[in-house]
Amino acid sequence: MVRRQLFARFVACASLPLWLAACVPAKPLSVGVHPWIGYESFYLAGEFGWLPPGVAFQQEGAARDSLAALKAGTLDAATLTLDEVVRARAGGLRLTVVLVLDVSSGVDMVLAQPGITRLANLAGKRIGVERSAMGALVLKYSLMEAGLAADAVTVVELSPDQQLAAWRERRVDAVVTYGPNAALLLREGAVKLLDSRKMPANRFGVLAVRHDRLPGREDALRALLGAHFRALEHLRNNRLDAVYRIAAHQGIRASEVVRAMAGVSLPDLAGNRHYLAPGSLFEQEVRRLNEVMTHDRLVPLGNPLVDLVDAGFLPSEEAFLL
Repeated sequence: MVRRQLFARFVACASLPLWLAACVPAKPLSVGVHPWIGYESFYLAGEFGWLPPGVAFQQEGAARDSLAALKAGTLDAATLTLDEVVRARAGGLRLTVVLVLDVSSGVDMVLAQPGITRLANLAGKRIGVERSAMGALVLKYSLMEAGLAADAVTVVELSPDQQLAAWRERRVDAVVTYGPNAALLLREGAVKLLDSRKMPANRFGVLAVRHDRLPGREDALRALLGAHFRALEHLRNNRLDAVYRIAAHQGIRASEVVRAMAGVSLPDLAGNRHYLAPGSLFEQEVRRLNEVMTHDRLVPLGNPLVDLVDAGFLPSEEAFLL
Protein backbone atom coordinates (compact mmCIF):
# COMPACT_ATOMS: atom_id res chain seq x y z
CA MET A 1 0.00 0.00 0.00
CA VAL A 2 2.76 2.45 0.97
CA ARG A 3 4.81 1.75 -2.16
CA ARG A 4 1.71 2.13 -4.32
CA GLN A 5 0.95 5.49 -2.70
CA LEU A 6 4.53 6.73 -3.23
CA PHE A 7 4.46 5.65 -6.87
CA ALA A 8 1.12 7.46 -7.35
CA ARG A 9 2.70 10.67 -6.10
CA PHE A 10 5.62 10.35 -8.54
CA VAL A 11 3.36 9.95 -11.56
CA ALA A 12 0.57 12.30 -10.42
CA CYS A 13 1.45 15.20 -12.71
CA ALA A 14 1.72 13.05 -15.81
CA SER A 15 -1.26 10.74 -15.44
CA LEU A 16 -3.95 12.17 -13.16
CA PRO A 17 -6.48 15.00 -13.60
CA LEU A 18 -5.81 18.20 -11.68
CA TRP A 19 -8.62 17.66 -9.19
CA LEU A 20 -7.22 14.26 -8.19
CA ALA A 21 -3.67 15.24 -7.35
CA ALA A 22 -1.88 18.50 -6.77
CA CYS A 23 1.77 18.53 -7.83
CA VAL A 24 3.46 20.64 -5.21
CA PRO A 25 6.81 20.23 -3.47
CA ALA A 26 5.33 20.19 0.04
CA LYS A 27 3.54 17.10 1.26
CA PRO A 28 -0.16 17.66 0.49
CA LEU A 29 -3.17 16.96 2.67
CA SER A 30 -4.29 13.62 1.23
CA VAL A 31 -8.06 13.16 1.13
CA GLY A 32 -9.92 9.97 0.21
CA VAL A 33 -13.25 10.33 -1.63
CA HIS A 34 -15.61 7.64 -2.91
CA PRO A 35 -18.72 7.99 -5.11
CA TRP A 36 -21.71 9.60 -3.38
CA ILE A 37 -23.93 12.50 -4.34
CA GLY A 38 -23.13 14.36 -1.13
CA TYR A 39 -19.40 14.46 -1.91
CA GLU A 40 -19.68 15.88 -5.42
CA SER A 41 -18.79 19.41 -4.30
CA PHE A 42 -15.13 18.39 -4.23
CA TYR A 43 -15.26 17.14 -7.82
CA LEU A 44 -17.01 20.31 -8.93
CA ALA A 45 -14.37 22.42 -7.18
CA GLY A 46 -11.70 20.42 -8.96
CA GLU A 47 -13.27 20.91 -12.38
CA PHE A 48 -13.25 24.67 -11.93
CA GLY A 49 -9.72 24.79 -10.51
CA TRP A 50 -10.81 25.96 -7.06
CA LEU A 51 -8.98 23.31 -5.04
CA PRO A 52 -5.94 24.57 -3.12
CA PRO A 53 -2.48 23.31 -4.20
CA GLY A 54 -1.89 21.83 -0.74
CA VAL A 55 -4.57 19.15 -1.19
CA ALA A 56 -4.39 15.82 -3.07
CA PHE A 57 -7.48 13.69 -3.64
CA GLN A 58 -7.39 9.93 -3.84
CA GLN A 59 -10.34 8.20 -5.50
CA GLU A 60 -11.52 5.22 -3.46
CA GLY A 61 -13.99 2.51 -4.43
CA ALA A 62 -15.80 2.56 -1.10
CA ALA A 63 -15.62 3.92 2.44
CA ARG A 64 -13.86 0.76 3.65
CA ASP A 65 -10.91 1.62 1.37
CA SER A 66 -10.66 5.12 2.84
CA LEU A 67 -10.87 3.75 6.38
CA ALA A 68 -8.10 1.23 5.68
CA ALA A 69 -5.89 3.97 4.20
CA LEU A 70 -6.59 6.27 7.16
CA LYS A 71 -5.60 3.51 9.55
CA ALA A 72 -2.46 2.76 7.55
CA GLY A 73 -1.57 6.44 7.52
CA THR A 74 -1.57 6.86 3.73
CA LEU A 75 -4.57 9.21 3.97
CA ASP A 76 -4.90 12.24 6.23
CA ALA A 77 -8.65 12.72 5.77
CA ALA A 78 -11.65 11.15 4.06
CA THR A 79 -15.34 11.58 3.28
CA LEU A 80 -17.25 9.21 5.55
CA THR A 81 -20.65 8.78 7.15
CA LEU A 82 -21.05 9.60 10.80
CA ASP A 83 -21.52 5.97 11.82
CA GLU A 84 -18.23 5.10 10.08
CA VAL A 85 -16.46 7.82 12.06
CA VAL A 86 -17.92 6.57 15.35
CA ARG A 87 -16.91 3.01 14.56
CA ALA A 88 -13.39 4.01 13.51
CA ARG A 89 -12.89 5.98 16.71
CA ALA A 90 -14.10 3.02 18.73
CA GLY A 91 -11.40 0.97 17.01
CA GLY A 92 -8.69 3.40 18.08
CA LEU A 93 -8.53 5.63 14.99
CA ARG A 94 -8.96 9.16 16.33
CA LEU A 95 -10.86 11.10 13.69
CA THR A 96 -12.14 14.64 13.95
CA VAL A 97 -15.13 15.91 11.94
CA VAL A 98 -14.41 19.33 10.43
CA LEU A 99 -17.27 19.61 7.91
CA VAL A 100 -20.81 18.28 7.45
CA LEU A 101 -21.15 17.58 3.74
CA ASP A 102 -24.69 16.28 3.56
CA VAL A 103 -27.68 15.23 5.63
CA SER A 104 -30.01 12.69 4.10
CA SER A 105 -32.85 10.33 4.86
CA GLY A 106 -34.14 7.66 2.53
CA VAL A 107 -30.91 7.14 0.57
CA ASP A 108 -30.14 3.74 2.08
CA MET A 109 -32.33 1.10 0.45
CA VAL A 110 -33.06 -2.59 0.39
CA LEU A 111 -33.39 -3.58 -3.27
CA ALA A 112 -34.46 -7.04 -4.38
CA GLN A 113 -34.41 -9.10 -7.54
CA PRO A 114 -37.67 -9.09 -9.56
CA GLY A 115 -40.21 -11.46 -8.03
CA ILE A 116 -39.29 -10.56 -4.44
CA THR A 117 -41.95 -8.04 -3.47
CA ARG A 118 -42.03 -8.04 0.35
CA LEU A 119 -39.43 -7.96 3.10
CA ALA A 120 -40.82 -11.24 4.42
CA ASN A 121 -39.84 -12.86 1.09
CA LEU A 122 -36.18 -12.42 2.08
CA ALA A 123 -36.33 -15.51 4.30
CA GLY A 124 -33.67 -17.94 3.07
CA LYS A 125 -32.27 -15.40 0.63
CA ARG A 126 -28.73 -13.98 0.12
CA ILE A 127 -28.41 -10.28 0.95
CA GLY A 128 -25.40 -8.23 -0.12
CA VAL A 129 -24.40 -5.72 2.55
CA GLU A 130 -21.44 -3.37 2.87
CA ARG A 131 -19.43 -3.98 6.02
CA SER A 132 -20.35 -0.72 7.71
CA ALA A 133 -22.38 0.30 10.71
CA MET A 134 -25.07 1.87 8.52
CA GLY A 135 -25.33 -1.28 6.42
CA ALA A 136 -25.72 -3.34 9.57
CA LEU A 137 -28.33 -0.97 10.99
CA VAL A 138 -30.42 -0.95 7.78
CA LEU A 139 -30.27 -4.75 7.57
CA LYS A 140 -31.24 -5.13 11.21
CA TYR A 141 -34.18 -2.75 10.80
CA SER A 142 -35.32 -4.53 7.63
CA LEU A 143 -35.32 -7.93 9.32
CA MET A 144 -37.20 -6.50 12.29
CA GLU A 145 -39.84 -5.03 9.95
CA ALA A 146 -40.10 -8.40 8.20
CA GLY A 147 -40.38 -10.33 11.46
CA LEU A 148 -37.30 -12.37 10.56
CA ALA A 149 -34.45 -13.51 12.78
CA ALA A 150 -30.88 -12.62 11.88
CA ASP A 151 -30.13 -16.20 10.83
CA ALA A 152 -33.11 -16.28 8.46
CA VAL A 153 -30.95 -14.74 5.71
CA THR A 154 -27.44 -15.28 4.39
CA VAL A 155 -25.36 -12.10 4.54
CA VAL A 156 -22.89 -11.63 1.69
CA GLU A 157 -20.30 -8.92 2.35
CA LEU A 158 -20.26 -6.61 -0.67
CA SER A 159 -19.10 -3.01 -0.96
CA PRO A 160 -21.27 -0.79 -3.21
CA ASP A 161 -18.80 -0.97 -6.10
CA GLN A 162 -19.12 -4.79 -6.09
CA GLN A 163 -22.90 -4.99 -5.91
CA LEU A 164 -23.87 -4.43 -9.54
CA ALA A 165 -21.71 -7.30 -10.81
CA ALA A 166 -22.97 -9.62 -8.07
CA TRP A 167 -26.54 -8.61 -8.91
CA ARG A 168 -26.16 -9.33 -12.61
CA GLU A 169 -24.52 -12.68 -11.90
CA ARG A 170 -27.36 -13.58 -9.51
CA ARG A 171 -24.96 -14.12 -6.62
CA VAL A 172 -27.34 -12.15 -4.39
CA ASP A 173 -31.10 -11.94 -4.11
CA ALA A 174 -31.13 -8.50 -2.53
CA VAL A 175 -28.74 -5.75 -1.44
CA VAL A 176 -28.55 -2.96 1.11
CA THR A 177 -27.25 -0.07 -0.96
CA TYR A 178 -27.32 3.65 -1.76
CA GLY A 179 -26.73 5.89 -4.78
CA PRO A 180 -25.31 6.09 -7.38
CA ASN A 181 -25.31 2.30 -7.19
CA ALA A 182 -29.00 2.30 -6.22
CA ALA A 183 -29.88 4.19 -9.42
CA LEU A 184 -28.05 1.62 -11.55
CA LEU A 185 -29.78 -1.30 -9.81
CA LEU A 186 -33.22 0.29 -10.14
CA ARG A 187 -32.47 0.70 -13.84
CA GLU A 188 -31.83 -3.08 -13.92
CA GLY A 189 -35.35 -3.71 -12.61
CA ALA A 190 -34.65 -3.92 -8.89
CA VAL A 191 -37.64 -3.80 -6.53
CA LYS A 192 -37.39 -1.35 -3.63
CA LEU A 193 -38.52 -3.10 -0.45
CA LEU A 194 -37.55 -0.41 2.05
CA ASP A 195 -35.65 2.84 2.36
CA SER A 196 -34.24 4.61 5.38
CA ARG A 197 -37.02 7.22 5.53
CA LYS A 198 -38.77 4.73 7.81
CA MET A 199 -35.78 4.65 10.14
CA PRO A 200 -35.43 7.15 12.99
CA ALA A 201 -31.93 8.34 12.07
CA ASN A 202 -30.56 10.81 9.54
CA ARG A 203 -27.45 9.91 7.58
CA PHE A 204 -24.69 12.51 7.95
CA GLY A 205 -21.87 12.63 5.39
CA VAL A 206 -18.79 14.35 6.81
CA LEU A 207 -15.17 15.17 6.16
CA ALA A 208 -13.11 13.57 8.92
CA VAL A 209 -9.40 14.15 9.53
CA ARG A 210 -6.91 12.11 11.51
CA HIS A 211 -6.44 14.16 14.67
CA ASP A 212 -2.66 13.71 14.58
CA ARG A 213 -2.50 15.12 11.03
CA LEU A 214 -4.20 18.42 11.84
CA PRO A 215 -1.09 20.34 13.03
CA GLY A 216 0.58 22.07 10.09
CA ARG A 217 -2.36 21.45 7.72
CA GLU A 218 -4.62 24.23 8.96
CA ASP A 219 -4.26 26.51 5.94
CA ALA A 220 -4.80 23.71 3.41
CA LEU A 221 -7.84 22.48 5.30
CA ARG A 222 -9.42 25.92 5.52
CA ALA A 223 -8.79 26.47 1.81
CA LEU A 224 -10.37 23.09 1.01
CA LEU A 225 -13.49 23.93 3.00
CA GLY A 226 -13.66 27.29 1.24
CA ALA A 227 -13.54 25.49 -2.15
CA HIS A 228 -16.36 23.18 -1.01
CA PHE A 229 -18.64 26.09 -0.12
CA ARG A 230 -17.79 27.82 -3.40
CA ALA A 231 -18.86 24.65 -5.25
CA LEU A 232 -22.12 24.60 -3.30
CA GLU A 233 -22.78 28.14 -4.47
CA HIS A 234 -22.30 27.02 -8.07
CA LEU A 235 -24.65 24.10 -7.47
CA ARG A 236 -27.34 26.43 -6.17
CA ASN A 237 -26.88 29.22 -8.71
CA ASN A 238 -26.11 27.09 -11.80
CA ARG A 239 -28.01 23.92 -10.95
CA LEU A 240 -28.47 22.59 -14.48
CA ASP A 241 -24.76 22.88 -15.29
CA ALA A 242 -23.83 21.20 -11.98
CA VAL A 243 -26.34 18.37 -12.47
CA TYR A 244 -24.93 17.44 -15.88
CA ARG A 245 -21.36 17.59 -14.58
CA ILE A 246 -22.28 15.32 -11.65
CA ALA A 247 -24.13 12.92 -13.95
CA ALA A 248 -21.09 12.64 -16.21
CA HIS A 249 -18.80 12.03 -13.26
CA GLN A 250 -21.01 9.40 -11.61
CA GLY A 251 -21.96 7.69 -14.86
CA ILE A 252 -25.71 8.07 -14.35
CA ARG A 253 -28.49 10.09 -15.97
CA ALA A 254 -29.18 13.71 -15.12
CA SER A 255 -32.71 12.73 -14.01
CA GLU A 256 -31.18 10.21 -11.60
CA VAL A 257 -28.93 12.91 -10.15
CA VAL A 258 -31.97 15.15 -9.60
CA ARG A 259 -33.82 12.28 -7.90
CA ALA A 260 -30.84 11.52 -5.65
CA MET A 261 -30.41 15.18 -4.70
CA ALA A 262 -34.07 15.44 -3.71
CA GLY A 263 -33.35 13.34 -0.64
CA VAL A 264 -30.16 15.15 0.36
CA SER A 265 -29.57 18.44 2.14
CA LEU A 266 -26.20 20.11 1.57
CA PRO A 267 -25.58 22.40 4.57
CA ASP A 268 -24.10 25.81 3.77
CA LEU A 269 -21.66 27.68 5.99
CA ALA A 270 -24.36 28.75 8.45
CA GLY A 271 -25.73 25.21 8.52
CA ASN A 272 -22.31 23.83 9.33
CA ARG A 273 -21.85 26.28 12.15
CA HIS A 274 -25.18 25.08 13.54
CA TYR A 275 -24.43 21.36 13.19
CA LEU A 276 -20.93 21.58 14.66
CA ALA A 277 -22.07 23.61 17.68
CA PRO A 278 -22.50 21.99 21.12
CA GLY A 279 -25.97 20.56 21.72
CA SER A 280 -26.94 20.49 18.03
CA LEU A 281 -28.95 17.83 16.20
CA PHE A 282 -25.63 16.50 14.94
CA GLU A 283 -24.33 15.97 18.49
CA GLN A 284 -27.61 14.30 19.47
CA GLU A 285 -27.32 11.95 16.49
CA VAL A 286 -23.73 11.09 17.46
CA ARG A 287 -24.84 10.09 20.93
CA ARG A 288 -27.83 8.14 19.62
CA LEU A 289 -25.66 6.29 17.11
CA ASN A 290 -23.09 5.52 19.78
CA GLU A 291 -25.76 4.10 22.08
CA VAL A 292 -27.33 1.95 19.34
CA MET A 293 -23.99 0.70 18.06
CA THR A 294 -22.75 -0.05 21.57
CA HIS A 295 -25.98 -1.87 22.46
CA ASP A 296 -25.75 -3.97 19.30
CA ARG A 297 -22.02 -4.58 19.89
CA LEU A 298 -21.06 -2.89 16.66
CA VAL A 299 -18.55 -0.87 18.72
CA PRO A 300 -16.87 -1.57 22.06
CA LEU A 301 -18.27 -0.24 25.30
CA GLY A 302 -17.12 3.17 26.46
CA ASN A 303 -16.49 4.66 23.01
CA PRO A 304 -15.03 8.15 23.72
CA LEU A 305 -16.63 11.08 21.88
CA VAL A 306 -14.25 13.83 23.06
CA ASP A 307 -12.76 16.02 20.32
CA LEU A 308 -15.13 14.49 17.80
CA VAL A 309 -15.83 17.81 16.04
CA ASP A 310 -13.82 20.96 15.35
CA ALA A 311 -15.61 23.92 13.77
CA GLY A 312 -12.43 26.00 13.79
CA PHE A 313 -11.59 25.24 10.15
CA LEU A 314 -14.82 26.68 8.76
CA PRO A 315 -14.11 29.90 6.83
CA SER A 316 -15.26 33.19 8.28
CA GLU A 317 -18.17 34.92 6.59
CA GLU A 318 -15.82 37.66 5.40
CA ALA A 319 -13.27 35.23 3.95
CA PHE A 320 -16.01 33.23 2.23
CA LEU A 321 -17.50 36.30 0.58
CA LEU A 322 -14.07 37.17 -0.82
